[in-house]
Amino acid sequence: MAHGPAGKPSCCAFRGGDFNCLRLGKDAAQKQNDYVILADIFPTGYHATELAHVKPGDPTVIYGAGPVGWMAAYSAIIKGASKVMVVDRHPDSLRKIEEIGGITIDDSKVDPVEAVNEMTMGLGADNGFECVGYHAHDADGSGPPNLTLNRLVKSVRFTDEIGVVGVFVPQDLGSPDPLGKQGQVAFDFGEFWFRGQKLGSGQCPVKKYNRALRDLIVSGEATPSQVVSHDLSLDDAPRSYEHFDNRDYGWTKVVLHPEFASTGA
Repeated sequence: MAHGPAGKPSCCAFRGGDFNCLRLGKDAAQKQNDYVILADIFPTGYHATELAHVKPGDPTVIYGAGPVGWMAAYSAIIKGASKVMVVDRHPDSLRKIEEIGGITIDDSKVDPVEAVNEMTMGLGADNGFECVGYHAHDADGSGPPNLTLNRLVKSVRFTDEIGVVGVFVPQDLGSPDPLGKQGQVAFDFGEFWFRGQKLGSGQCPVKKYNRALRDLIVSGEATPSQVVSHDLSLDDAPRSYEHFDNRDYGWTKVVLHPEFASTGA
């Protein structure tokens, strides 16, 4: 969010202000937390639903309930998905999903593939999204990074579609997985091929979606700021990153405001 005189929001939210400005309306100050999320995670979550072609009435499944996974779930709900199932194990993230009407699956307690199949008469979801990426791990905190991808394939019904917006990188030297070090995953391609599924992936083209999503905010049909857990000052950024990186309870999404005074905590 750009700020004008006296810390008041100006008329553009941006991610790279030289080329990515977006004109906002008179409600920019009142809805600044909604609009600032247009810079990245709202379009990214929406991009997942576009990659998997979510339609009204679809049951869909999402692996990952972080900010992007939350936005993917929220976007699917906006699009009219009949059932939005979200797999994660962090209680605060799952609680945020329940607040918007999503169905939560704690993969530290149940097999998520079996849970999805039970809720879809054994057919699997009509589509699904991977919103975790190469940091995926099992309940004890170890790898492998292919965990969510392969579970997602088995959670989506035959001939349907998958969107991958979780980040996978060409090289991860810190990965405990030998393939992960080279940016590779042991993808169950045979299962994927046998099911005749389609997969879309890649970085979100923010400008493709941000105007339409802005208009949903203007009309009151979307309030993506619901994901925000903390509004803090720019001086609080280091501790905010630390809390978020440690997955401390309640730190689901932080918005930093240059005009706020530091809490000093």
